Amino acid sequence: MDRKKFLKASGIGLGIALVPGMIQCQSVSANNDYSDKTEPKIIKDEEGNVLNVIGDIQTHKLVGSETGSQIVEWVDNVGPGVGIPPHIHTKEDEIFRVIKGQVEIMVDGETTLLNEGDVAFAPKNIPHSWTVVGTENAKMITSAFPAGIEHMFTELSQLPPGPPDFQKVAEICAKQGITFV
Repeated sequence: MDRKKFLKASGIGLGIALVPGMIQCQSVSANNDYSDKTEPKIIKDEEGNVLNVIGDIQTHKLVGSETGSQIVEWVDNVGPGVGIPPHIHTKEDEIFRVIKGQVEIMVDGETTLLNEGDVAFAPKNIPHSWTVVGTENAKMITSAFPAGIEHMFTELSQLPPGPPDFQKVAEICAKQGITFV
């Protein structure tokens, strides 16, 4: 069989094989929370919703209501010694990208120093933590998917100033399926 006939024959076969699956995917996606009415968005560095989440200064750039609940992304801008203790997510995966400073991150018991440009992936159900090290502030882009965790951060940011009540923090985090280890 020559190339044109092969492509024509295999293209028809592929179309017959894929169309039922594509139809099924469309009907499945109609039943979830994802919106197909998302709009493009440009967010400048100085833009976003700034939250002080127990000392973690987060600027939320994209939230679930803007991404069809697929992803939330924020920028952490924090000083040396600030971090998040070991914890486990049961709902979302996270990606951490350091763009300034140094962050020591632990994922599944392995601790690594992240420098500018380094990335770490922490899948759900895997313990992880991070702490800013060195003498300068760190700036880190964090993405979580699917979205939803931004609601927890909003609630945490509304706690009274001062040392946090760890029991209250744990209760708020538990509603998002996050436990401290």
